[in-house]
Amino acid sequence: MHFIIGTIGMVVGALTVVYSEKIYNAFGPIPWFEKYLGTEGGSRLGYKIIGLLAFFIFMLVFLNLHQSFILWILSPIIRPMQGTIVN
Repeated sequence: MHFIIGTIGMVVGALTVVYSEKIYNAFGPIPWFEKYLGTEGGSRLGYKIIGLLAFFIFMLVFLNLHQSFILWILSPIIRPMQGTIVN
């Protein structure tokens, strides 16, 4: 099942990057992106960043590496707590 979900998500992420201009025309500018990512084209860049993040996350799902990645990201928090657990 993760192959299907991952493939669909990667396609949606890639299409978001490719068609960011059409998405911008359909949904308009996002003020936060315009404020922090540039004066003109900040929303377009924001849509592309969202598409790249979606592609990356769903690639992890496709490869069934999402749990390992989350554990790797949270390891600085989890590792110190493992010594304090009392059975």
